Amino acid sequence: MSDLTEKICKLIDRCREDEQRLILSYLRRRVPVHPLEREWSTSAEAILTAIARSSDLTQRGIRGILAEATFEETVIPRLTAAGWNAAPIFGDQSYDFLLEKDGTRVRIQVKLQRREAGVPKNYAARSRAPLNCPSGRIYVVEVQKTRSGEKKGRKTRPYRFGDFDILAVNLHPSTGDWKRFIYTVGNRLLPRSKESDLIEIFQPVPECTDEYWTDDLVRCIEWFGLGTQKRLYS
Repeated sequence: MSDLTEKICKLIDRCREDEQRLILSYLRRRVPVHPLEREWSTSAEAILTAIARSSDLTQRGIRGILAEATFEETVIPRLTAAGWNAAPIFGDQSYDFLLEKDGTRVRIQVKLQRREAGVPKNYAARSRAPLNCPSGRIYVVEVQKTRSGEKKGRKTRPYRFGDFDILAVNLHPSTGDWKRFIYTVGNRLLPRSKESDLIEIFQPVPECTDEYWTDDLVRCIEWFGLGTQKRLYS
């Protein structure tokens, strides 16, 4: 920080809140924070205001996108440093990220832990009863696509086993931290009772790591490579 910058910062600290807001407004006009502001001819504040007044469904979708962006920003660089390459994805795929290393390909689907009425959603007691869940709270992640439809007579909203290799769940709703993720192997997820080739919509997510869920993506990739067949808490 230069002497001039430090002096300006000290002067700003001495300003009243309304004066600081005027300074911020002045700087925002001169230095757009993101290219999207220029492309849309608007400000980040206007975009956030529009999101704030939108429906819960719209906000849920935006939060999901934010979870994906956080994964790309915070997790992918660590995998790249470990020798993995984030490959480009073409077309509409059932996974969000494709990692490659030494001929191995890993497809990762990112989901946000489910909230309901503004709080983390608990896994239903009737769903938990037949499972061997650990003690403590069990949360929910919703594993289905946003849009419904059909293709060649098959519903396109459900995920099928084999659509992705690893499920990454962002734990912001229960932790308040967008950088917290927990991972499991896709084939370990629970199937639908009447359609065993489809992945059940609501999946149990523990508050702590265990033999099914880990907060270490490299370890989860190792689990995937072993090919062990087992279902969550069965």
